[in-house]
Amino acid sequence: MGRFPRLTKAERKLWNAFPTGRLVELAPVEMGAGRTAGANAPTDGHTWGPDRTIRAEVITRLLLGAHDEGGGAAPAVRLRGARITGRLSIVGGTIPYELVLSGCHLDQPIQLTGSATRTLRLTDCHFPGLSGGGMRVAGHLSLSGSHVTGTVRVSRAQFESGLWLGGTKVVSGDGEWALHANSIVVDAGMYMRNADLTGGVGLVGSRLNGGFFLDGATLRNPGKEALTADNMVVEDSMRCSGGFQASGCVRLRGARINGTLALGGAFNSPDTRYALHASHMEVRELSLTPSEPIDGVVTLAHTRVGTLHDNPDTWPAKLRLNGLTYDRLRGSGVARRIEWVTRDPEGFRPQPYEQLAAWYISDGNEALARRAQLAKLRARRQTQGLGGRIWGRLLDAAVGYGYRPWLAGMWFTLLLAVGTVVFAINPPRALKPDESPDFNSFAYSFDLLLPIPAFGQREMFDPGGWTQWLAYGLIVCGWILATALIAGATRVLRPQ
Repeated sequence: MGRFPRLTKAERKLWNAFPTGRLVELAPVEMGAGRTAGANAPTDGHTWGPDRTIRAEVITRLLLGAHDEGGGAAPAVRLRGARITGRLSIVGGTIPYELVLSGCHLDQPIQLTGSATRTLRLTDCHFPGLSGGGMRVAGHLSLSGSHVTGTVRVSRAQFESGLWLGGTKVVSGDGEWALHANSIVVDAGMYMRNADLTGGVGLVGSRLNGGFFLDGATLRNPGKEALTADNMVVEDSMRCSGGFQASGCVRLRGARINGTLALGGAFNSPDTRYALHASHMEVRELSLTPSEPIDGVVTLAHTRVGTLHDNPDTWPAKLRLNGLTYDRLRGSGVARRIEWVTRDPEGFRPQPYEQLAAWYISDGNEALARRAQLAKLRARRQTQGLGGRIWGRLLDAAVGYGYRPWLAGMWFTLLLAVGTVVFAINPPRALKPDESPDFNSFAYSFDLLLPIPAFGQREMFDPGGWTQWLAYGLIVCGWILATALIAGATRVLRPQ
């Protein structure tokens, strides 16, 4: 192919450098390590003159093979410090060469929908968006350090060597996506460390085979979903820690993490249904240790976790655990787990108590397992009618629903002592003085408390005056204690 006509001086430099892949630097670019997201991207690129201006059409022609390749070298477009005018658009084409732009300003969004490309690096650049739906990248796409003033759309795209948005700043329009990447496949890692995105991040149905890393990232979409990643699959780890912040719901419903899911940092979304929607997931290890209690409702409903690690100091005030199953719990506050399962904003659910009790037993804490079951019955009582609540309170006070049978012995001993003292001072009269045995206040009180008399004292003596009411009271209390003990034992022995 012939030379592209009417090239400017800056364009001719790029044209001549292409066959060897040499970097063309039109002006020095100031780089600042450790600066905020997008801070290295140029802010005055729209003012750069002809000596720093390249038409997008020239870059497009080079990438599509308009210039003869030089032997013994790898052709590529490598450009630094340039203003690119016009639209860089290659739709459905095949790009056999690398594109590397550093510190550049692009006037218009980039269009790469359906294309097949090599590695694309747009680092520390300023541009108004990128459309790459369905693209296939035989390498990686890097937008690290860039400032994007529109949506990055790469849904259904495939990346062989990773998707890099480290230190990238994306500010989308009102109600628009910052990153729309549903159903993408990334064979290496997806990196968003220290990124700052205003607008939603969509990763629904995506597969990330080398992990997903958002350490230090900031996601802003208040009142809406900051991250939507339903049914996402992550091999290795997903990390949201190291200063991670999310303003808006982080939604991971149905995701599968075949490694560690580390949720640290800050989650704030009190004005959405959930601040963290992590239901119906499968996670090998979940570390839920935010830097502060999550502001909003958290749901782990119907999620399957291998090992769950958390911290009582940062338990969310509203936590849905119905259907959550786990093999191991780690972290402090083992005895406080009963408080952990009582935070469902929708009220009593029995399954979290049963799951906790089962874990306590597997961990060798049978006493705590009984406490969990007792807490479940007490919580259920609040959902019952007046009769059920009264009977429940009697069972609780008498025998702790069968989980504290020693309470019955305590009440029995106390009532026996009262009866023994009272009837020793005010003995009842004998019904048959000639046939009655010697009166024994202890045996008499014992007989009154037992549903079936054991010492034969109750039938032979008749209390008088106010002690008669005490005798009746002891009989009633004895029946209540016996019934409560039987009911409690039946409840404990019966499968729940």
